[in-house]
Amino acid sequence: MKIVLLSGGSGKRLWPLSNDARSKQFLKVLQGAEGKPVSMVQRVWGQLEALGLARDTYICTSKAQVDIIESQLGEVPVIVEPHRRDTFAAIALACAYLLDETGADENDIVVVLPVDQYVEDTYFETVMSLAPALESTGADIALLGVQPTVPTSKYGYLQIGEALQGEMEVAATVASSGVVERASGVVLPVSSFVEKPPLQEAERLIEGGALWNCGVFCFRLGYLKSVLSDRQWPTTYEGLMNGYHELPQISFDYEVVERARSVVAVSYAGQWKDLGTWETLSQEMTSDFSGRGTALACDETQVINELGIPVIALGLQRTVVVASPDGVLVAEKGYTTALKDIVKPFSGRPMYEERFWGSYRVLDYTQLADGTEVLVRTVEILPGKNLSYQQHARRTELWTVIEGTGELALGHRMTQLQAGDVVQVFAGQWHAVCAHDRLVFVEVQRGHSLDEEDIVRRYERWSDIVSHCAVLA
Repeated sequence: MKIVLLSGGSGKRLWPLSNDARSKQFLKVLQGAEGKPVSMVQRVWGQLEALGLARDTYICTSKAQVDIIESQLGEVPVIVEPHRRDTFAAIALACAYLLDETGADENDIVVVLPVDQYVEDTYFETVMSLAPALESTGADIALLGVQPTVPTSKYGYLQIGEALQGEMEVAATVASSGVVERASGVVLPVSSFVEKPPLQEAERLIEGGALWNCGVFCFRLGYLKSVLSDRQWPTTYEGLMNGYHELPQISFDYEVVERARSVVAVSYAGQWKDLGTWETLSQEMTSDFSGRGTALACDETQVINELGIPVIALGLQRTVVVASPDGVLVAEKGYTTALKDIVKPFSGRPMYEERFWGSYRVLDYTQLADGTEVLVRTVEILPGKNLSYQQHARRTELWTVIEGTGELALGHRMTQLQAGDVVQVFAGQWHAVCAHDRLVFVEVQRGHSLDEEDIVRRYERWSDIVSHCAVLA
């Protein structure tokens, strides 16, 4: 059985800490096994490794997230979307990749699940029972259905039909409240789907035995290939990559699951949380205060400060305060569910990004009267890591090294770097840098269209860069 983790999202629901390059699954605010802060993706990958499942797991993600995945997890199998196209396109691409690039068979079973769910280990044990449920029932798709704990409009619901022959009618019990309760592992037929119903309808659905739909899908690779063929879309990995923009921008639920001939659900009664708002995420954060400053006489309040200036919180109740280079949020927790729509007018380039080689943080951005743009940022390169051998057509760069040592390739000349050195990189000039130890410099970019599109790369590995410069010296 193969596992595909979907890592997408634009990072707006946990603004300003998350952005297009650092979505919620990469925020290091959860408690790790050794007491150190970890991100959602690190926590999930660690759980899969502990259960021996990581070796058959692939992460499907966008180009913008490849670097941060490598930074947090190391070298893991990654399937890269040409651009974001919702879950149907992402899952189709991942399945075609498994078939064409890894030698998987059409009869092989794949389980697709989000990378950003907060669960206990028993969750993955129940996920493993999806494949046997698919085989024993002959269904097209098997889903994981979470036993609801409270009526809510946040999630979709799976309505359950008549019990399968020989299945566990006796496994379900009815609590005094009238709610149907099931143990994990019960296989049930799905009769219909209800997407984020009003609260009163949610109460009725739970009383009728409905389960939360947590976005976990299990099916044979050949089944999805036949779906693509029936819709007259490409069925190969190469074809999907070339025609990705032509696929419908729609969820897998709507395009495939709700149109399937037969769908079953396996119940899960353990811990499951979608940490998609500051209210839910704050319940699992490692500490109430992070960064420079202090909080006094505050109750149920979390403060995260990524800025160099202090943040002082006094007498706040049920509040989240987040200060980052992308903005400042001060909100009563109950209001954060609407954050995604509120911040749309303020979306811009990410002010902080974590890359496989280190990270950068934007300090200032200015557009002069003549249209020239000036951007100032700090760049940190981790020991032994390097920037690629690259050039920019529309900007110059001025670096001031403030900490650490390293080696610079400028044109074809190699020189040593240390704190206090100043480097000027002209437009069109090839350059690269490698850190001996932690290397930090302030970079001033000046030019037009200061974005990541203005980069031409020649070599990625430092050994190749050194060899190239030696030949030209």
